[in-house]
Amino acid sequence: MSPSYVRFADGVEEIQPNEEQLATETVESMARVNRLMFEKHRHAIRDAHAKSHGILRGELHIYPNLPEHLAQGMFKEANVYPVIIRLSTSPGAIQPDSQPAVKGFALKIIGVEGKKFLPEEADALTQDFLLVNDTIIPTGDVKSYHDMQLRIEKLAHGPELLQTAINKVGVLADKALEVVQDLGGPKKEVNMVVQAHPNRHILGETYTTLGAIRYGDYVAKMGVAPLSENLKALAGKEMDVSEPGAYRDMVVDFFRTQGAEYELRAQLCTDLQAMPVEDASIDWPQDQSPYQALGKLVLPAQDAYSPARRVFADDVLSFNPFHCLPEHLPLGSINRVRIKAYESSAAYRHHLNAQPHREPQDINELPD
Repeated sequence: MSPSYVRFADGVEEIQPNEEQLATETVESMARVNRLMFEKHRHAIRDAHAKSHGILRGELHIYPNLPEHLAQGMFKEANVYPVIIRLSTSPGAIQPDSQPAVKGFALKIIGVEGKKFLPEEADALTQDFLLVNDTIIPTGDVKSYHDMQLRIEKLAHGPELLQTAINKVGVLADKALEVVQDLGGPKKEVNMVVQAHPNRHILGETYTTLGAIRYGDYVAKMGVAPLSENLKALAGKEMDVSEPGAYRDMVVDFFRTQGAEYELRAQLCTDLQAMPVEDASIDWPQDQSPYQALGKLVLPAQDAYSPARRVFADDVLSFNPFHCLPEHLPLGSINRVRIKAYESSAAYRHHLNAQPHREPQDINELPD
């Protein structure tokens, strides 16, 4: 008997108490930390995933003949799309790779037709999915994220605690947040990061979206996992990251001589109690709903971190889960607060760096 998948409808999302006020206060706090980081670097950086480790060009091959529950939104028909991938770590500061943190996999798909969710980008041809190497967001609702962000802002003003604090500004998926109860000593917090996210090879990780998204007529999480044997061989492999640019070096060294393939997958919701939309701190059980294949990402050998490519991805491009078709809208209060957060952060970064934001219409806009 095939599973019964939850249909997207009114009632899947539930506005949380004081959500609008909490979201506004959260974004205002993030903006103040952004300004602090600008004064530190005299360059505006992302308030999360500030440090990139590789920028990859490739293609998404959507598999043919997907079943009805997977043939939704942009996945209705087999197709090939150019993609840009930005690999990163979660902190909102540029810090040594020896400080363990959540890894990010930002996927921008180019050439996707259809009106997009954001009115100012309705005619854009891009669909973004933002993923991390975790399956939950410890601060999984707007209230817990709001409270943590205010603690971070207080910590950020103490020089000795700055890196620990900023390690959590990109925090939408950092297990260290589970243990922060007050402003006392950072040692325990840092140890939690180490335990939760050891220094494994960034290319061998499996990544999932931050919370639920609409998946056409259904509700899902998206995932990316190693598919080619050379990536599978890296899964779980502990790495020496004593050099400040260790992750960049391993990405550049890998793609200098070989290509790779990842599989793009979806985990469909079968029960809103066991797989809630409004609490992203709860892991969706894969024995109840396993990830199902949608297509593969084909990445050729390339220069994964040329100077021109780094500047384009870090200062010109924005990766935003709301660069999307309405059929793939992020869901839940943690994502609803992100609408304002991404808008505020991107506008500030592009303005201070004198780099107008643009959504690419052609893969050739990405420098070699």
